[in-house]
Amino acid sequence: MTSTTERLDELAATTLLRFATAGSVDDGKSTLVGRLLHDSKSVLADQLEAVSLASKNRGQDTPDLALLTDGLRAEREQGITIDVAYRYFATPRRRFILADTPGHVQYTRNMVTGASTAELAIILVDARHGVVEQTRRHAAVAALLRVPHVVLAVNKMDLAGYAEPVYAKIADEFTSYATGLGVEEVTAIPISALNGDNVVEASAHMDWYGGPTVLEHLETVPVSHDLTGCPARFPVQYVIRPQTAEHPDYRGYAGQIASGMLRVGDPVTVLPSGLTSTIAGIDALGHDVDVAWAPQSVTLRLTDDVDVSRGDLIAPTASAPAVTQDIEATVCHVADRPLTVGARVLVKHGTRTVKALVKDIPSRLTLDDLSQHRAPGSLAANDIGQVVIRTAEPLPVDAYADSRRTGSFLLIDPADGTTLTAGMAGHAFAEQTAHTAPAEDTDDEGWDF
Repeated sequence: MTSTTERLDELAATTLLRFATAGSVDDGKSTLVGRLLHDSKSVLADQLEAVSLASKNRGQDTPDLALLTDGLRAEREQGITIDVAYRYFATPRRRFILADTPGHVQYTRNMVTGASTAELAIILVDARHGVVEQTRRHAAVAALLRVPHVVLAVNKMDLAGYAEPVYAKIADEFTSYATGLGVEEVTAIPISALNGDNVVEASAHMDWYGGPTVLEHLETVPVSHDLTGCPARFPVQYVIRPQTAEHPDYRGYAGQIASGMLRVGDPVTVLPSGLTSTIAGIDALGHDVDVAWAPQSVTLRLTDDVDVSRGDLIAPTASAPAVTQDIEATVCHVADRPLTVGARVLVKHGTRTVKALVKDIPSRLTLDDLSQHRAPGSLAANDIGQVVIRTAEPLPVDAYADSRRTGSFLLIDPADGTTLTAGMAGHAFAEQTAHTAPAEDTDDEGWDF
């Protein structure tokens, strides 16, 4: 019999996959997640008992597995997913962090949260309805966030008579659409989440399908967490100066390495100031180390007493990013009130927050045919478009295609701190975008850049 210690050692040796699920309302997304957890033996007995009781109270004869993920009371009452629900489970082959995102159009912005760190996205469609606008929106978000792997789960095949032509038509349409957005890999799987077909166990009703089940694909899809091959980026979160008798001259810069590796002796540049120095020491968990890598949290010590504060970025001098006050980006607007040309916002990039103006909104993506609506003037909730931003201070921004961590940013309402927009520096759909003339500068005091 395997001991608890041996089991923990086995899990520690397995890889980790972060993935997100998305789909339209009533496509069966929560049922799929519940089935995945249940059939992979990742549900505790008391959880299943609670779901069985809740299902019985709703007049259902069998446990509604969707209740395993619809944790909010409002979600259970309405039968929809509202918030992002995170679930952690494991099989002997791999560990998983699952972000179950809402399907309703007004909560599309929540998918940005769930998919922002995902290596794989499962997008569900109802076999009876096929690819709909919300399906296209989810595909666009996955492409925008550069999620490496996308799974199309054609659900409710039982209600479509398990017909292969129904599946094939949907798979072809979605694959064509997603690849047009720039999605590199699409894997289509026909399933019935309610009955468990092709979720964990292969279906006896679809012998025409020879591909993997959902769980088989999740366990075998290639995953790379190696951020050490990227240029090193170290956003400073806190300056440590204990000024004690034991450490009268200690000055360290604490934070989490966003990418790459840092070594003692590396020449580095502090941005946006451009001051240079050399790494004199690295403290990790109270010990001196010679090398550290992403995503470790460490404290750096420099040979020179240069001016470094929270919000600065420390990077190797040879591969330091350029600093700029003009950011061109693809964004997903997440706030209920629109984003307009001339709006005054705050840009949160890494650990730094600066004032900025929205100089231009050159285009908005039309989801039906992937065309660009030119000069829309504003972006409404869940819109995807291009923006040009002028910041009050220079920022060291990488292209999102090169770094998901240091190429992303948020636009924030300076009046109440509301998150307005999630931005990715560079053009995710560049070949389809052209700029219009930029807006004139705003003359309001304190916002004229």
